[in-house]
Amino acid sequence: MTNHNFLKYKNFFLLFSTFLILASLILIFTKGLDFGVDFKGGTTIEIRLEKKIEIEKLRNSLSNLKINNFSVKEFGTMNDFLISADNNISSNDIKNYLEKELKEKVTIRKVETVGPKVGSELIKSAIYSILLCFVAMFIYLWFRFEWQFSVGGIVALFHDTIITVGVFSLLGLQFDLTIVAALLTIIGYSINDTVIIYDRIRENLKKDSSSELLILVNESLNNTLSRTLKTSGTTLLSIVAVLIFGGEVLRGFAFAITFGIIIGTYSSIYVASPIVMFFKVKRDWSVKVDNTP
Repeated sequence: MTNHNFLKYKNFFLLFSTFLILASLILIFTKGLDFGVDFKGGTTIEIRLEKKIEIEKLRNSLSNLKINNFSVKEFGTMNDFLISADNNISSNDIKNYLEKELKEKVTIRKVETVGPKVGSELIKSAIYSILLCFVAMFIYLWFRFEWQFSVGGIVALFHDTIITVGVFSLLGLQFDLTIVAALLTIIGYSINDTVIIYDRIRENLKKDSSSELLILVNESLNNTLSRTLKTSGTTLLSIVAVLIFGGEVLRGFAFAITFGIIIGTYSSIYVASPIVMFFKVKRDWSVKVDNTP
């Protein structure tokens, strides 16, 4: 069993996390997010070309058509592309223009249009879904553990979510409904890791009421370290494969999950656990502990 002193620099990591949260909030409210068509409205057109073509050549061709804030992504095979734009562009205009410009047959496979009003409603729905998830997690932790654990778990979830969104703002990555799905996945993953650690902390508190809380929490982190690394490592292997080979459409989602796993593992150890210590979780557990192997 490992014997790392995780909590030796707990105050430093709490200050570091506080700095990251504040920096992320500043970025979100000043720089903002690059919302996708889902949130800001616009049109998405899926096209298929008869022959393979470099994506830069396609972008250069569309730049002459005066489309507002358009983006082009590879989608599916090398011949498939996803064109997104702010304004409601005509799919037939795109088709006719590209066939004339590229001298190739263009097939329109799918067209989706989202109005600004629908986009604003989707933003509200996304915020409500994340807040509702926070409330549900808080209630679950409160009933399963003590209120100190609930506070620690929710602070860790807030930490993971805000910093992930802050990274998207910093890097200028597109933020759409798939990223909201990624955030909800991160919340579920992070709370699962935190609950495993909390379970071990509670077990050790029941077994030993005389040792310092710092020693018991640190022991619990060491007890669960192997499980945490194995779970995070195997999950990262699969999602990194999606990040590398999944194409442009899935890249934002895969990046969010990858970063979320890393920050979620960090917060379970260096945010959720120290907060339980800060609020002085109770030591007089009345539940009898079964020590049989």
